[in-house]
Amino acid sequence: MGASCRDQKKAVAICLQRSPCVMIERHTPQQCFDDPVLKKELPELCIMQMKAFLDCKRGMVDMTKRFTGNAPLSTGKYDQQYEKLCSGDFDPREELNKLNALNSNDKK
Repeated sequence: MGASCRDQKKAVAICLQRSPCVMIERHTPQQCFDDPVLKKELPELCIMQMKAFLDCKRGMVDMTKRFTGNAPLSTGKYDQQYEKLCSGDFDPREELNKLNALNSNDKK
């Protein structure tokens, strides 16, 4: 069950790396979540993904899910994007545009 939250964790990491808080203002992702002023500036998508990740982690210790399982195992959906962002092999403007596009889709 330890691998069941891997996709959510990588989705949060990718969203935070694309956020203006990290990309433009050069704060760490931890600072963006801990500081209330910076957290208000985070895209809604990142906050929703973080809630989904925390719900997944909470489900790992939830005794009602011990027989059915928490979630499917990691699919590796975000592995390539995550590796590119971690290695620094990306265009910051393109990543910011991707985040803005995802945010505009959520508001519709």
